[in-house]
Amino acid sequence: MEFSKIISITGKPGLYQVVSQSKNAIIVSSLTDNKRIAVNATQNVSLLENIAIYTFEEDLPLLDVFKAMYAKTEGKEAISHKESGKKLEAFFAEVLPNYDDERVYTSNIKKVIQWFNLLVKSGMDFSKIEAPKEETTEE
Repeated sequence: MEFSKIISITGKPGLYQVVSQSKNAIIVSSLTDNKRIAVNATQNVSLLENIAIYTFEEDLPLLDVFKAMYAKTEGKEAISHKESGKKLEAFFAEVLPNYDDERVYTSNIKKVIQWFNLLVKSGMDFSKIEAPKEETTEE
């Protein structure tokens, strides 16, 4: 499973892995039940690779947040996303002490923890994932 092929679809629960592409849609497989569906161009889709969390210094890619969570939980699932807001915020502050608590809402933290747990349950090993390399142009 490649992190670069994991997406979230607005209005649909869970995460999906891109399987293939057709002319009018992308074919995705649910990480929870492996059912395949076609997603057309009118649906909002977000690549997890393109999502970042606000911090006081700079925006931190979601992959880096997941790696920090993976290290903290020693490769196991994190706390449940259904815990109280205070517990979720406390856990997130331990993982990412410099996150911007004015721009990162409890609902965002809940979603990040839910996604992390789903990916860990699906067998994602964040310790082996390389960050995407920046393309450099030589003159």
